[in-house]
Amino acid sequence: MAEAARRRGGSRSDDRRSGERRSADQLFDRELDQLPPEARWREWMQRVEATIFAASEPVTREMLARIVGKSCSIDLLIDDIREELRGRPYDLVAVAGGWKHLTRPAYADAIRAATGSSESAVDLTQSEVLVLMCIAFFQPITRAELSSFFGKEISRDLIGHLRGANLIASGPRSPTPGAPYTYVTTKEFLLEFGLDTLRDLPDFEALEDAGLLSKEKLLAGDIMPGFSGPGENNADADA
Repeated sequence: MAEAARRRGGSRSDDRRSGERRSADQLFDRELDQLPPEARWREWMQRVEATIFAASEPVTREMLARIVGKSCSIDLLIDDIREELRGRPYDLVAVAGGWKHLTRPAYADAIRAATGSSESAVDLTQSEVLVLMCIAFFQPITRAELSSFFGKEISRDLIGHLRGANLIASGPRSPTPGAPYTYVTTKEFLLEFGLDTLRDLPDFEALEDAGLLSKEKLLAGDIMPGFSGPGENNADADA
């Protein structure tokens, strides 16, 4: 009974906080009907830019809809903000299902010279990039399937490094014997590579047509003859 009372009390507390949020929400003026159209649009632009600037994660369309009027086109607002940022060293970029301020690639060397590092905190070997690419294109995929692609075992350490960098996560269990875990890419993967969704990955057929990738070689374990895993040197890879 005491536990039930606590649950009921918690529910009342949650309801009260929810009511306070709704009350504050009702006081916030999204529509700005009192302003002339140009001033209203400018205020919406500034609200959107300020919100994205202050956020540590990409800001979704749903979040931005809370601070602008119902008739406001968020896409047009973003276009106008980006136009104003055209001459600035940073831009407003669609990434990982939302929008985020990102510096332009042309200033990567300046950032690196000033801070000793680039904006990207993930340091990947060529082998890890190749494995990550395969996971991105063929997810959900098991470690055994990855090993068959490359013609040699993909180590748990390599998978662990990609997981530790939050670039991949466990997917659904495979229907194959033993029901091994599969691996899928994450939101952090989209952020790291500047993708809005997985649909922004290069078209696999286009990569094949350009001679940059061969699905036949990939499936035959011949994607890169010099492929090596963590801790393997070139001599070992050539052996």
